[in-house]
Amino acid sequence: MQHAVVVLAAGLGSRMKSQLPKVLHPLLGKPLLAYCVETALATKPSKVVVVTGHGAERVQALLSVYGVDWAIQEKQLGTAHALAQAEPQLKGFQGPVLLIQGDTPFTRPETLKGLLAALGSAGMALVTAKLADPRGYGRVLRDAKGMVAANIEEKDATPDQKRIQEINTGVYAFNSQVWEMLRLVDNKNAGGEYYLPDLIRVYRERGKEVVGLEAEDANEFLGINSREQLAQAEALMLERLRRDWMAKGVRMILPETIYLEPSVKLAPDATLWPGVILRGSTQIGEGAEVGAYSVLTDAVLGPGATVKSHVVIEGGSIAGGADAGPFARIRAGTVIESGAHVGNFVELKNARLGKGAKAGHVSYLGDVDIGEEANIGAGTIVANFDGKKKHQTRVGKRAFIGSNSTLIAPVNIGDQAYVAAGSAINQDVPGEALGIAREHQRNIEGYARRKKPAPREQEE
Repeated sequence: MQHAVVVLAAGLGSRMKSQLPKVLHPLLGKPLLAYCVETALATKPSKVVVVTGHGAERVQALLSVYGVDWAIQEKQLGTAHALAQAEPQLKGFQGPVLLIQGDTPFTRPETLKGLLAALGSAGMALVTAKLADPRGYGRVLRDAKGMVAANIEEKDATPDQKRIQEINTGVYAFNSQVWEMLRLVDNKNAGGEYYLPDLIRVYRERGKEVVGLEAEDANEFLGINSREQLAQAEALMLERLRRDWMAKGVRMILPETIYLEPSVKLAPDATLWPGVILRGSTQIGEGAEVGAYSVLTDAVLGPGATVKSHVVIEGGSIAGGADAGPFARIRAGTVIESGAHVGNFVELKNARLGKGAKAGHVSYLGDVDIGEEANIGAGTIVANFDGKKKHQTRVGKRAFIGSNSTLIAPVNIGDQAYVAAGSAINQDVPGEALGIAREHQRNIEGYARRKKPAPREQEE
């Protein structure tokens, strides 16, 4: 039977102390809500409805990427009221409805599928978990048949009930009568709100069983309500990612210092030194090495590529057998081919460094195509911007650019051409020619003596 999923994401998240809606706070580079929506979609539902509230427009911008529906909870009147806002979006739908929270990024699709199976012919099912210290959570009471009889909030629990370790995780499955049952939930409580756990009573009063499915890992339902809890979730997710990648053959030196996001892909025998940060769609090939304190975002390293310490890569790629660093910056659109070398304090942007080419020291190379085995001398600048737009430069195969040269784009340096050190080149240099653009040296004799001030006369 087809099912629908409702994700509750309307909360203010005041404990985050932020203008950003709580469900949009990033966890390892991805909004909290994105994890939950992806989990919902992984169950292959007929429809997903996200109930938004605080910061609705910003939340909906994220949801448009996933193509899911949304409803708005204008007033925050409780979790049962939030679910009720999804009814118009699911009008006519006759299957079961899953409900998850938008701030629980660890919830697994397998758990939701298991909850649907547990629902069966019952009216309602919920995921429970046992905690060694359940303080602060509502306790789950079961009847003699093992079915859920009630959810008791801690403030209302007796001393015996407070010793119960089974808690309600806030993940539910309902039969198609849920909208009818919601209208029977009242707000006669201290908060004046409509609460989802009250549906347990409503279903049971109408002769429907409520099933409790106990989870194996309570961390799967870790909710994020504060900066501290967000940091705890990040630490937990990082620990799992590191452990998983090491089990697949990745070497991590001081793994506890390495930051990587779930979207990163690593191959066996890759080596990550301490302090490495890997973000976005970064891919590290087999046997590649990333030096200490390097930051790679949307980068691609081929098998056997080497990145030395303190290198920043933002959307560039380095082929196998090439190396970069230390202290190099490789920006978007840059391709470093096999055997090429990028040295310290070299910055490349939208550049190609051909096979075996070298740029060893302190250079800026932007919007340039550098042929194979070319040599770029220390201090070379490609002046690619004329104040209005960027221009391309080409450096041919086995060309040699002398130190402290400036290539003023657009300009072409031919194959096996030379540029004399200190030249400012604004015209093409033909293949095998030597381009020189500098004044002749002249020495001014006695210059230092003329510049030296006359000694002051001694005062009597």
